[in-house]
Amino acid sequence: MKVKIILAFFLLVISCIAQSRAEIAVTVYNNNFAVVRETRSLTLNKGVQTHLFTNVAGQIDPTSVLFKSLSNKVQVEILEQNFEYDLVGTERLLQKYLNESITVTTKREQVHRGILLNNQASDIILQRPDGRILVVKSSDVAGVEFPTLPEGLITRPTLVWLLNANQADEVPCEISYTTEGIGWHCEYVAVSNKTDTALELAGWVTIENRSGTAYRDAKVKLVAGDVHKVKPPARRAEMAYMTTAAGAEQFKEEKFFEYHLYTLQRPTTIANNQVKQMALFPGTRVKSDKKYIYNARADADDVSVVLEFKNDSQSGLGIPLPKGKIRVFKEQGGSQEFVGEDRIDHVPKGEKVRLRVGNAFDIKAERTVKKVEKISDKSRRETVEINIRNHKDEDVVVFVVEQFWTDWQLLGDTPPIVKKDANSAEFKVAVAKNSESTFEYMVLYNY
Repeated sequence: MKVKIILAFFLLVISCIAQSRAEIAVTVYNNNFAVVRETRSLTLNKGVQTHLFTNVAGQIDPTSVLFKSLSNKVQVEILEQNFEYDLVGTERLLQKYLNESITVTTKREQVHRGILLNNQASDIILQRPDGRILVVKSSDVAGVEFPTLPEGLITRPTLVWLLNANQADEVPCEISYTTEGIGWHCEYVAVSNKTDTALELAGWVTIENRSGTAYRDAKVKLVAGDVHKVKPPARRAEMAYMTTAAGAEQFKEEKFFEYHLYTLQRPTTIANNQVKQMALFPGTRVKSDKKYIYNARADADDVSVVLEFKNDSQSGLGIPLPKGKIRVFKEQGGSQEFVGEDRIDHVPKGEKVRLRVGNAFDIKAERTVKKVEKISDKSRRETVEINIRNHKDEDVVVFVVEQFWTDWQLLGDTPPIVKKDANSAEFKVAVAKNSESTFEYMVLYNY
């Protein structure tokens, strides 16, 4: 129900002196939290006093607050700190005024005064001065009048300080704290060319602010990396994709501890309950390869389509890529059509990126264990057959990934092996157009 709250007067608070926010900086982390640093000018009296520090984030961690006086002549000491977040609202006012006298005005301009007998913002139940009970339907309520703002209720999240100043003055102070409810992630847009040999790649920063306050004209920094926190991060919402080309470079990247720091080169405003997107780097042309990969452990008969590129200057990139989702489009008839997406982890310079964008419609594969032979109590031999069927009107190359366990050894002839490690091997198999290719391999396990 819509209720017009009319407050006769507000409770006077002690020393709620005007504060001017001179500067604000926000460093946002992947883990749904941020460090907020503010410089404000506080008007203080001499001696012990109570001061209200307003406009802080509703999800602030009060134990993280750091206070520093920037004055050379005024010494300021915080003796106590309380975080007040019991905000004014219809429900809270009704709860506070249970068994107290209030005034209700209806849409027909009827005025009813009495003792409030319920504390929910539904139908309001009053006991009139003559003892009779009146129920005012929520749909009939135009306004509710309370005598005063109850003690303890405030209009916004506030730090209440008991502090001591050695003299009265206008004191510039620096305050920093951490807050949850604000985080960032990357969204990438890639457009593959007609031959799938290059990608036009653009990176977007997405900042989601649900911390309970706005940060106006803030200096913004982003930290890319897995920063350890005791409390697990909150789950992020998904963003819709953007296909607009990125503009000029806005963020300056530099190394920071074991992470990477991205500093926005201009102030920006991050409103509360806002999702903001900004270009991380200009659109860049990157050399890429399209590969067909068959991994029976992941998918029994489908062949994955993978776009692969190396994050180096020779390929056209060579910058640290924060983790995020890459959406891939392809040019078709003068337009760009969506062909798939994948997530990447943080990618340093020089590392290879593989994007699994989907499964090939016209290529199928099948893996069959043809024979298992016990050689001894501590060894056995398996014969495996791989069949690949190419229904395309062009020749293809399929990379077949096979996983192994314990101590293993391949026996006999196999297709060319392009990659091999302790637990897997990758075979390169050529398949002519509109045909199929079958090969077998034997593997000896010792255990």
